[in-house]
Amino acid sequence: MERPAPEMEAVTLREFTEADAEALFSWASDPRVVLFQRREAYARVDEARRYILDHVLPHPWYRAICVGGAVVGSISVKPDPAEERGGRRSSRASMGYRIAHGYWGRGIATRAVRAAAEAAFAEWPWLVRLEAVADVENPASQRVLEKAGFVREGVLRSYVVLKGRPRDMVMFSFVDTDRERKRPVGAHED
Repeated sequence: MERPAPEMEAVTLREFTEADAEALFSWASDPRVVLFQRREAYARVDEARRYILDHVLPHPWYRAICVGGAVVGSISVKPDPAEERGGRRSSRASMGYRIAHGYWGRGIATRAVRAAAEAAFAEWPWLVRLEAVADVENPASQRVLEKAGFVREGVLRSYVVLKGRPRDMVMFSFVDTDRERKRPVGAHED
């Protein structure tokens, strides 16, 4: 059976359940997928189940990326830590995503990032700035963010420690005014 053209594949986001442990394990156990993540590849499906229970389900916004109903990745948006900012909530959040290797290069991650950004701004009226970082050695992830409308801001040197090694990261942002600029010509708010 022939695969549909990448741009025709329906990409949806939904909340995770514990039943998604096998699907999460399928990519979280792949060294190619976790290469630019803080943790090593999972060796057992129980590790994926525990991650869902301990980290995904309590998370404020963590979704499964689905293609044709199958869970093929995950995407999360996390509000900036609640710090005292003159009694106000932060206006920032950060995004992270991962997708199974078999789905790389098909535009799925780009569509998931767009959908998650749209949802975050719709669900959190206080949100002004959505950030994402990509390793300097991960040009594919950088391209996903650019194609999704994020703006490259610069390189943050030794910004995170991945697997015991300081890594340079490229900072990207999407701000609320970017949404207005991307509105089609002739479109207006009701």
